[in-house]
Amino acid sequence: MEFSSILIRPIKLNDAPALLALKIQLDGETKFMMLEKGERPNNLEGERQRVSNTLESDNSMIFVAESEGKLIGHLSVYGDPFKRNKHNAYIVVGILQEFTGQGIGKKLFEAMEVWARQVGLHRLELTVMTHNEHAIKLYKKMGFDIEGTKRHSLMVDGVYVNEFYMAKLL
Repeated sequence: MEFSSILIRPIKLNDAPALLALKIQLDGETKFMMLEKGERPNNLEGERQRVSNTLESDNSMIFVAESEGKLIGHLSVYGDPFKRNKHNAYIVVGILQEFTGQGIGKKLFEAMEVWARQVGLHRLELTVMTHNEHAIKLYKKMGFDIEGTKRHSLMVDGVYVNEFYMAKLL
């Protein structure tokens, strides 16, 4: 299915309810996110506070993908707080299954990288399950390299899962 009008933009505070709904839907759709279905607190005030804190930070941001007024994906960047690691940021990305394969992830990463360079970030990091081939392919395409393996870092459906550490230097 092709979706023509996808808007990539920084989050706004009033997006908090839609972002929370998106995260809850992602938790139920895929086993590649950190939280399992039903595990995420349905706490709108907490989500508003997280978005507010992100918007107040000088090295954190959330980018959203929007289609027909609905949030369909996000790329969250969490900057480190201390002088020695303020140039680092950790990335979390999620796109609704219905919208994968449309280049949305690439657009989210491109928007994030423009912003990251503007705010002086130098190192972008993420982790990805070693069997998530589509995500790994995207991350490599966007310039991320595998730096190591976190062995048995997650338990998914009763099975230990490894994750790759990946990073990109700007």
